[in-house]
Amino acid sequence: MKRRTFTRTAILGAAGTVLGGLPLAAQQEKFGSKEMIAAAEKEGGLTYYTANFAEVEQEVIKEFNKTFPKIKVSMVRAPGGQLITRIKTEAAAGKLGADVINHSDRGLMLEIQDLFQDYAPPNAADYRPDAMVSPKLWPGATLGWAIAYNTQLVKTPPKTWKDLLNPEYKGKQIGQVVGPSGGTTWTRIMFERQVLGDDYWAKQAALGIALYPSGAPLSDALVRGEVSIAPLLYNIIYTKIAEGAPAEAIFAPEGVPIVPYADGITKTSKSPNAARLFMNWRLSKEGQLFQITKLGNLTSLKEPPALPKGWDPKVVKVWVPNFEQFEKLREPWMADWNKTYGYRQ
Repeated sequence: MKRRTFTRTAILGAAGTVLGGLPLAAQQEKFGSKEMIAAAEKEGGLTYYTANFAEVEQEVIKEFNKTFPKIKVSMVRAPGGQLITRIKTEAAAGKLGADVINHSDRGLMLEIQDLFQDYAPPNAADYRPDAMVSPKLWPGATLGWAIAYNTQLVKTPPKTWKDLLNPEYKGKQIGQVVGPSGGTTWTRIMFERQVLGDDYWAKQAALGIALYPSGAPLSDALVRGEVSIAPLLYNIIYTKIAEGAPAEAIFAPEGVPIVPYADGITKTSKSPNAARLFMNWRLSKEGQLFQITKLGNLTSLKEPPALPKGWDPKVVKVWVPNFEQFEKLREPWMADWNKTYGYRQ
């Protein structure tokens, strides 16, 4: 996996408030009672399983530790399918080691929801109900799709998803992540067909699309000029833009497909208080603000504490896939996508 780098530059159109300047005890009490914090510090730490980029989660953990320096977070990272297999294997043996689990595939997490305890953050009412698949699982992270382009090559940037059907982009100027790469890409594909039309894929495929296995090599190809335009998860192109790469990204008015994660606290957690504090912090406005401003994430909060550059809330709206359709349509529509774009696994 390609290593990600981070910058302290925030690419924002608007920002919320943070807790800087308050005494540490006052900052901590926003996320739990004095008794819970004392119990969490006595536990000393928690074990955190994630399918996300290790570098991303290390940044989250470092920020959490600014408020809770006495709570050590031990991270275990594995690719999505492998992580679920590990969780099931450990649980079957009665040795599940995770206190908190973070995963991008809500369907896979829903299948094992019985492994999680009842939990809701203090600001539970602030979250979009359509980002939830279980009252036990919460969108601690939320990714979103943007349209990125190379500023040195594209003189007339696309402004909408439909612009990616423009004949002037014929000849592998547009790059895409292949459909079967995972749930995040399936979200974009489902959006294209449901919102942009049944013929959207065919019209775009006719232009000759350069296909890539994942967002990391596609974003690199965009910066190098191998492709001019690419739908990308915003967090993937965000750091490159912030570091001065010749790229920009827009959020199209037809909708921004978002990918809410599913995070939960296991029933077998040996550090339940530390686990709750970690989840409370990450799901708080402060935790979400950090992820938006420093990591390029979006949020499943009804009222975002910050908006990325170029996001006009009067024009741009998020699009969340209907979860039942997300699961039911995936196999047949993916087969259609593969055939349309000439992709063979």
